[in-house]
Amino acid sequence: MRMPIGEFLLTRLVQAGVTELIGVPGDFNLNLLEQVPQVPGIRFVGTTNELNAAYAADGYSRARGLSALLTTYGVGELSALNGIAGAAAEHLPVVSIAGAPPLYATEGRWELHHSMADGDFSNMLSSIGQFTAAAVRITPINAAEEIDRILHTAIREKRPVHIQVPSDISHLTIEVPDAPFDPGLPSSDPERLAAAADAVLELWARAQRPAMLIDQDADRHGFATALQALSRLTGTHYAQLGTGKGILSEHDPLFLGTYGGANSPTGVRLAIEDADFLLTTTPRFIETNSGSFTHHLPQQAIVDIGDQHVSVHGAEYVGITVSELLAVLVERLEDGSGAAAPGGSATAGDTAAGAGVASAPEAPAADVAGPDMPGPDAPLDHARLWPRMAAFVNPGDTVIAEAGTSHIGLSVQTLPEGVRYINSGIWGAIGFTLPCLFGSQLAEPERRHLLFIGDGSFQLTAQELSTILAHEQAPIIFLLNNRGYTIERWIMGMDAAYNDVADWDYAALPQVFKRDSAMRSHRVHTFGQLEEALAAAGAAQERGVGSFVELHLDAEDAPAGLKAFGPATARFDYGPRGPVNG
Repeated sequence: MRMPIGEFLLTRLVQAGVTELIGVPGDFNLNLLEQVPQVPGIRFVGTTNELNAAYAADGYSRARGLSALLTTYGVGELSALNGIAGAAAEHLPVVSIAGAPPLYATEGRWELHHSMADGDFSNMLSSIGQFTAAAVRITPINAAEEIDRILHTAIREKRPVHIQVPSDISHLTIEVPDAPFDPGLPSSDPERLAAAADAVLELWARAQRPAMLIDQDADRHGFATALQALSRLTGTHYAQLGTGKGILSEHDPLFLGTYGGANSPTGVRLAIEDADFLLTTTPRFIETNSGSFTHHLPQQAIVDIGDQHVSVHGAEYVGITVSELLAVLVERLEDGSGAAAPGGSATAGDTAAGAGVASAPEAPAADVAGPDMPGPDAPLDHARLWPRMAAFVNPGDTVIAEAGTSHIGLSVQTLPEGVRYINSGIWGAIGFTLPCLFGSQLAEPERRHLLFIGDGSFQLTAQELSTILAHEQAPIIFLLNNRGYTIERWIMGMDAAYNDVADWDYAALPQVFKRDSAMRSHRVHTFGQLEEALAAAGAAQERGVGSFVELHLDAEDAPAGLKAFGPATARFDYGPRGPVNG
């Protein structure tokens, strides 16, 4: 079968589950954009700039499992690179596509615009290749093979990939496979699969203090449902890292809380660090999720799983697709052919009291100043704001929390069942969440979306609100107006001008960006005004209308966790001779 190269690439994206191509037009990709209407099942969605497009692709990938980004050569690729690097850090498959100069010009080393005008067309691939699992410039000779290879790489490695499409080849026809693209992983070696299952179940059955520690790869590789089932079938308690928040239920009696080294509640820390069987999902410890590297896992008790690897107390099992292993473990426990951990399939309450199994610890202290909510005229404060925000979240919502104040305020709150919690916990680029909101809503328009973002972060990518409005999306956006970078104030410079930002009239922006926007704005200074805004926003959302809620907070107020995080970060960043110790 013959097909134009561009149409083949777009068809493969559709077959892999992508229905939107997110990006910015440019002269080297316009030819590919002309082919989009020829391929059923996919459309182009433009954003205001390439960085925002990459952030939107990140959000889309979190919801859909794969996304596609379109830029133009050089200026577009490098503008998107921060977002591509963020997707790499957060283990997200994004297919980045860049229109490139004509093949004859690159091979002839022509001096062109959007380049260094030195005939070198390798530098962009080299730059982006540092942050992708694969980066390639396709040609008519390799296109069919490379397009499939790079899509498989993104899906299997859960990393971004990059394809340059020379502008003079996308309409050339090539021979392509008759079979549709298969995004599935290869099957396991049967003997290795059975051996790994035997080893895991044997150790699990002997354990007196089994536990699980969940990080973000459990979500990326689709392990959550099976892990929740294994916890319940064996009565095994589990904790999450801060970077793995909400992947498993936070309401299950077997849920311990959040593990963060020395920053953990005592019961959580003991349950994880004293476990004699600890199932992990390839956790990545950075200073912010490990209590400044005070984590201490029982190395001789760890069973670690990734997408294609299993390590059982240091013994490596290769040739295994772990989703198959988890399915086997669940099946054997359900049919009784695999021995359960102490307590068997007892209820969580029975197991907590059973022989040798770590009991559930005390819950983390709520970040609330007191049991009573303030009167309606009381000004907003963080101690009472975040529990109220958590209570506003519904089961099945998507909650997006900007790095810094919003994430720290929400991360200690227990969220309802089925909530997708999005945060850039490792990369931590501010401004990420507004475009991410747009991409997530493209991928899952049926879910209610709540965004929590600070004023400083909002100013980095504010123009993407216009795209959200143009597509008539209906999120509820909570903007924290504290006139600057509160998280940085608590690190250093509480009164410094460098932590100030211009005080925009944020609530006016929906009608600035779209004159006839149905999105309603609310300016909130007190808890009484907050209750009115929440009621109105909830009612509007049910009618398919979004809301923009501007929350006015004192510039020096912060969640309790941030007040501890700031000084700790200053000590870590600047050392014993740093200015905080001057």
